[in-house]
Amino acid sequence: MCSRSPLPATERPEMISTSSRFAALAAFAVLAPGAPAVAQQDPVTELDALLGGITTLSADVSQLILESGGGLLEESTIAMRLKKPGGFYWETLDPFPELIVTDGETLWNYQPDLEQVVIENWDRDRAELAAQLLNGETGGLAEEYRVTLVTAVELHRFELLPLAPDNPYEMIAIEFVGEELDIIRLDNRNGQQTVWRFLNIERNAAMEDSLFVFTPPPGIEIVDSREAN
Repeated sequence: MCSRSPLPATERPEMISTSSRFAALAAFAVLAPGAPAVAQQDPVTELDALLGGITTLSADVSQLILESGGGLLEESTIAMRLKKPGGFYWETLDPFPELIVTDGETLWNYQPDLEQVVIENWDRDRAELAAQLLNGETGGLAEEYRVTLVTAVELHRFELLPLAPDNPYEMIAIEFVGEELDIIRLDNRNGQQTVWRFLNIERNAAMEDSLFVFTPPPGIEIVDSREAN
């Protein structure tokens, strides 16, 4: 997904882009030594089973961005909404307000501080991994990642290791407690980590399609980058 920083580089800490962060996140839960064991079932099938029952999903997301040395670069509060097959709503509430929303055909990226919205065609093939997985799109996952499943009591942790050397991520971890999504963590090759913790989750509640269509408020700049089909 395309995203632009709401602050000049001199005012904002250096970090991976919102689009890259949108790929996965983490507040990594460390398992007790010796307790976890790699499950025997196919991990991609297991992940598909956990995600396949979701038609809509809403959650409050706590996002942490950590530098390579472990220091905190940024902490954000995010509202997330998802409606299959193509609806995705990702609103950063603080510290830098921003809205990324798509109905599966058009992508809107609204930054109130800049009084600007960028409109693009939504390209499912360019969608970040987290959006694909949350939409239940696990097909082809094994062709791009080596996927392992580690379990301990109620915890299921899927570890995705990229097969391609030019992949920007070293590892992506997705954790469930029982059947509920808990954490997604992204380890970037530049040493940064992004952690998303999902709170106040509500599954399969009714959602209006209009939530995934953005109407620009009066007076803002509209940058329409859509290409004709």
